[in-house]
Amino acid sequence: MKLKEVTIHKYKSFESEQKFDLENDITILVGMNESGKTSALEAIAKTRYFQDDESFKFNATHDYPRKEKKQMGKIGENPRAITCIYEIDNDLLQSIEKEMGKGILKSTTFSVTTKYDNGRNISISVDANKFIEFKTKELNIASETIIEKLLKVKKKTDLEAVQKEYKDETYIIALKSLVKYFENTSEWKNDPIGEYIYRVLVAPKIPKFLYYDEYYSLPSRISIEKLNSKSLEDNEYKTAKAFFELADINTDDIVQATSFEDFIAELEATQFIISEELFKYWHTNKNLKIIFRIDKKEETDRYNNTRIVEHILDIRVDNKGITLPLKNRSKGFNWFFSFLVWFKKIQEDQNSNYILLLDEPGLNLHASAQADLLRFLEDLSQNYQIVYTTHSPFMISSDKLQRVRTILETDKGSIISDSIQEKDPKTLFPLQAALGYDIAQNLFISKKNLLVEGVSDLIYLQYMSAILESAGKIGLQHDITIVPAGGLDKVATFISLLRSNDLQIVCLLDSFPDPKGKAKLDNMIAQKIINQKNIRFFNELLENKKRADVEDLFTKSDYIKLFNKAFEKRYVEVKIENLNVDIEQILIQINQHLQTDHFNHYIPANQLSKSGFSIDDFENETISNFEKVFKATNKLFGVLG
Repeated sequence: MKLKEVTIHKYKSFESEQKFDLENDITILVGMNESGKTSALEAIAKTRYFQDDESFKFNATHDYPRKEKKQMGKIGENPRAITCIYEIDNDLLQSIEKEMGKGILKSTTFSVTTKYDNGRNISISVDANKFIEFKTKELNIASETIIEKLLKVKKKTDLEAVQKEYKDETYIIALKSLVKYFENTSEWKNDPIGEYIYRVLVAPKIPKFLYYDEYYSLPSRISIEKLNSKSLEDNEYKTAKAFFELADINTDDIVQATSFEDFIAELEATQFIISEELFKYWHTNKNLKIIFRIDKKEETDRYNNTRIVEHILDIRVDNKGITLPLKNRSKGFNWFFSFLVWFKKIQEDQNSNYILLLDEPGLNLHASAQADLLRFLEDLSQNYQIVYTTHSPFMISSDKLQRVRTILETDKGSIISDSIQEKDPKTLFPLQAALGYDIAQNLFISKKNLLVEGVSDLIYLQYMSAILESAGKIGLQHDITIVPAGGLDKVATFISLLRSNDLQIVCLLDSFPDPKGKAKLDNMIAQKIINQKNIRFFNELLENKKRADVEDLFTKSDYIKLFNKAFEKRYVEVKIENLNVDIEQILIQINQHLQTDHFNHYIPANQLSKSGFSIDDFENETISNFEKVFKATNKLFGVLG
């Protein structure tokens, strides 16, 4: 059974009715802090929390919007808090129809509206005629008369009255067998069949909600005596209690015991099971191990008698022989471990379905660890419907933006909408960032990355590689991605960003115009961030050149032809004899001739890309220069591979 739609009528920051649908696997609520994301999860959780917990019941004093609370009190009404619409799955539908008749349900969806007194109104659409026809036929008592009589039955006493009208044993036995369908325990007005279907067949299958946030993380030290108290206000202690239950340890036994080795063995066995699953996804540090110790607090009275006043479970994390309290390890690790304690607790319940409500999962995780958490949630969603909140772009898959619902705080309360309808730039930022990051990762970055200065370099190398290949010559290998850095000054930054992802990087660069940029690169080589052999300059691949740009791979004649075609409406035609032959780089020669500091280098590159030139349109020296560059680059990546 799936939760398909939620309508929050009135709850905390939700002052006006907000409706949103849910995906069958994962739904993501995105919004800024204090926008109402947590409130939305709480409202859902309070409709059917997985255990009896006062903090997960509606309370008008704490939950009803403050602006309207006094008005509600004056009216004395019991307002609606939230309506959840569920869809009955095929297995349950077949089970219902097997007992109640084909077509008994007019719709496979039903709604549960929870009010502030925690009472519920159920709406399920049932065709009572189908049931009466099916049952009377099954019991061999079908007739227009008895069908008409049974359609008027609304409660058990009505059925008993019908039963008294018959003396035939066949009818008496048959009608007695129908009693359970008309008991109408919940006293639904005029709908005993709907009441039976919901109470007996549907309600047990409605998913329970597991809510989890960072406040449920396990504490480092746990008082056993406090665990034994019947009211656990602290969420940390609720998680601790769940851990002991998971380990099948009766805390009363610990209090009475004089040796704790058996208990520690059980706890370690339990943490081993949890850790085994944890480290499938936790790649940040696989050397961590949970260690348990049970300490005693003792006191001595004036007669020198010693007694134990408190038993404390001390939870520590070992990292290569160095132990620290659990709380002193990363919050991300603690979140992951503690969540699995809660999750394992519900996994043991084989008789119930669950929906997971996660508030800001991965909030304290590094971006790469958030990617691991996303994989974990994707795997969980195969068996559990999940709703989680976030404002992190790394917790949003850009190829699944249909999962996102945005929440925006306004003067009229919190507003929920689909991401495509949202206009607030701050709310949309995580989506935009996620999309931009994914584009950058997939469009520009691969396992083998050739880092160049700019887009012009990318166009020249891609186009010339293509025409060389079409002529049977050597071009750039297809698995090499050309990554434009956006300027020589940004090359060092790009290397730093890319190297952390275990990628192969080769730089093919113009000559540095000033020593600052080269000094940055030299510093990275000195720090072994990149190997010097992986950095090549165009002048190194050309004969008798001390300085060169990508444009110098073309002969002067070939490049001037491109330049004139590109700027034919802007500049007077440039001729070779106009240029200063004492300057090596063609770009500087043209700048000097035009008496300008800089012209747009992209325009000639763009001209090449749309010109339709073939290999015959270039001089042999140009073709030879580019082929030399491609051979050298391919060779470098071959050595790296």
